[in-house]
Amino acid sequence: MRLFAAVLPPQDVTEELAAVVAELRELPAAQGLRWTGVPGWHLTLAFYGEVDDDVVPELSERLERAARRTPRFPLALRGGGQFGHGRALWAGAFGELPVLRLLAERAEAAGRKAGVEMGEHRRYKAHLTVARSREAVDVAPCLEMLDGFVSRTWSVDELALVRSNLPKSGVPGEQPRYEVVGRWALGGGG
Repeated sequence: MRLFAAVLPPQDVTEELAAVVAELRELPAAQGLRWTGVPGWHLTLAFYGEVDDDVVPELSERLERAARRTPRFPLALRGGGQFGHGRALWAGAFGELPVLRLLAERAEAAGRKAGVEMGEHRRYKAHLTVARSREAVDVAPCLEMLDGFVSRTWSVDELALVRSNLPKSGVPGEQPRYEVVGRWALGGGG
């Protein structure tokens, strides 16, 4: 199964972002973008790719340990940015980013220790992808609009293991479906 570890913002926070994204979609620059689905919005901590079923129990155990060792922390969505000249447009994060980075490092280490082939390590950049493009797109107007966006602050209190079910229909614009396969409380809380 195709898996990743993530922080899932609460529904009211994704609704705040969705209101801004609705405005972004009206901009001329938006025509060249494929917009991600609100139900799948997340902050990826570690991407594991295809993981054999027999590795999932150990990965889950290690993620539970990583969650237990990491305190709960405040986070908000704020601003935005891009990767690859508009190939990915994202909302940024604000708050206890050092703790978020630590959780991401622990999630990556959990994968490596469970035997998942993680590829090369990259410095963690907190982001929630709202749109993608196969080609370079001038997203400057979108970035200007995202610049003033700040969601409410929430307490991140869990780590999620998410399965990504890629589209199979071939229908243009179809989104991956995300299914949470594990949740662990941060800081050892219930």
